[in-house]
Amino acid sequence: MADRTNSRVALMAIHPGYANAILDGIKKVEFRKRPLADDVTRVLIYSTSPVQQVVGEFGIERTVVDHPNTLWDDFGDIGSIDQDSFDRYFASRETGVAFVISWTKKYASPQRLNELASSPSIPQSFSYVEG
Repeated sequence: MADRTNSRVALMAIHPGYANAILDGIKKVEFRKRPLADDVTRVLIYSTSPVQQVVGEFGIERTVVDHPNTLWDDFGDIGSIDQDSFDRYFASRETGVAFVISWTKKYASPQRLNELASSPSIPQSFSYVEG
C-alpha cells in the first residue's frame, strides 16, 4: 500500500459486490450512516466474507451529510444500490452520509488484516489505522 499521507486512514468493511463495483469504477459513492473524521481522505477496502481481505483503497473527493432522500436524489444513480435497499439501510434516519469517490486502487495482492502494520481487528463498519 502506498503511503499517500501522514493522516489517519479509514478501514471500511464493504460487502464484496460493492467493493468490486467501487474498484471497477462503477460505484462512485459509498453511503454510510456516520461520517468519518475530518482528516480522513483515504479508505482501505476490507471486503467482507467470503473474501475477508483488504482488496484496495479509494480516495474521498468530498463528504456529503444530508437527509437520505436528498442523498438518493443526488447520488442514487452512481451508488450501485437499488432504492429499496437504500431505504431499508437508512430507515428512520434523519441524516446519512455519501462519500464521493475521487480515485481507486485495486491491489494486485490483497492482504489479510494481520498483514497490515497496525494489525487492526475486523471493522464493524469502519475503523481508523495509521496512514
